[in-house]
Amino acid sequence: MRKLLAIDVGGTFTKYAVVTGEHFFEIIEHDKIPTTRTNHEDFLESLTNIFKANDDVEGLALSMPGLIDTEQGVCISSGVLNFCNGHCVAEELQGMCAGIPVTVENDANCAALAEVKSGSLVDVDDAFVLVFGTAVGGAFIHDGKIYRGAHHCAGEVSFTLTNINATMNEENIYGNEISALAFQRTCAKILGKQHVSGELVFDLINRNDNDMCAALNKFAHGVAVKIFNLQMLFDPERFALGGGISAQPKFIVAVQAQIDELSKNALPYLPRPEVVACKYHNDANLFGALYRHLDK
Repeated sequence: MRKLLAIDVGGTFTKYAVVTGEHFFEIIEHDKIPTTRTNHEDFLESLTNIFKANDDVEGLALSMPGLIDTEQGVCISSGVLNFCNGHCVAEELQGMCAGIPVTVENDANCAALAEVKSGSLVDVDDAFVLVFGTAVGGAFIHDGKIYRGAHHCAGEVSFTLTNINATMNEENIYGNEISALAFQRTCAKILGKQHVSGELVFDLINRNDNDMCAALNKFAHGVAVKIFNLQMLFDPERFALGGGISAQPKFIVAVQAQIDELSKNALPYLPRPEVVACKYHNDANLFGALYRHLDK
């Protein structure tokens, strides 16, 4: 029976899971630690420590943000983990983890792989996955496979500009305007707090708090606009929304409602985007990293 370690590095937390099985895998351990963002050496050490606590695994599957050359195991560029830029993360980790095979893949691509293999996209050929977290990850599925583009940056919606008059800076990119973290910051400001958790926000939404419901609808409108634009560019059969927020039914319903509003005034022959939640929600990256490792 195989035993593998999957690690998903996010902007705030690094989640990991130990799984066993042959054709069907079972999670036997699942936990998270704060993501180390001091320097490259500390970052690798934090991942190696997870392996050392589970050193009987036969492989390590890593999901991380950024432009990733998954064939070479190289992090080309990662905004949130820019100290990894240019490093062959897979080779470095392999050397620090007893020589076990290590694979690395972009986090949004991992989420898409999980949904295509056994999630909400198993019955379509072309799809787009959006993952809402610290930023917004994106992945385009064409003919059932990840479309990576000429420079490994296909699907990087976080770095698209927010409007036609925008200049290129962090304030004007989509990832900083319409992410789960940006939504929490907006809600915190409305509530007069420095920080609020997503759980608190949706507790208020589920109790029909007017201010929080209005904030959700505004956030969902921004998401719907991006989805509508992506529909016109790529014409996928379905969109799957991931990240922890995708486990909140009212988020999905709000986005669908905003798409309905946009579609009312669209030309009649334009398709209405189909939107669903990722089956694996916040764990999609872990399962996708595992699938990528098994396909290597």
